[in-house]
Amino acid sequence: MGDYFERIIDIDVTASDAGALAARTVDWMVARGWLLRETSRDAMYSLQVDEGHRPGPEWSRITQDWGADWMPGPVAVIVGRHPHFPGQGAIEPSATDCPRCRATTVIIDYPQRWEADEAVWQPFADAIDAWRDTGSGAATCASCGTASPVTEWEWADDFALGALAFDFWGWPPLSDEFVAELGARLGHRIGHHTGKF
Repeated sequence: MGDYFERIIDIDVTASDAGALAARTVDWMVARGWLLRETSRDAMYSLQVDEGHRPGPEWSRITQDWGADWMPGPVAVIVGRHPHFPGQGAIEPSATDCPRCRATTVIIDYPQRWEADEAVWQPFADAIDAWRDTGSGAATCASCGTASPVTEWEWADDFALGALAFDFWGWPPLSDEFVAELGARLGHRIGHHTGKF
């Protein structure tokens, strides 16, 4: 048992622009009837916020058909710099690629290990913490020795860093058309997760 979510993350928006973009995006979804302005805490499990927008009367137009009696949960709007983990739990990404030399740093050496190598992960975790707190954090590549902003590293397993995300709790799978339209509306690269709480 558990509660399922689908998340769309804006990877490129700055923290200073995220709030205004979130408001415009909610306005757009409300105007289309996909969301209501009314919020609820029921069946809402996002870690960063404790309430989300209730589904609007036209919500089923952006999802697969799971039957007329299905009622999705709220949509959390998460503004602020956060790491976003796909799947179930906050499992570190298995690897990351240097944005300069393209070398891959293995963080979890599956199937030999099922946990992150702390010595390898810690510099990235520190850089992510610095980015979350200040807006900038860099990690140094073990292969080329270049320090690059942590937001430029290419993460495995759909791990994403972003200042704006939308968590759809208990919704049927979102349609590919809606995901593409939302991405175009945001105007930036997006990450797309599904997972379970």
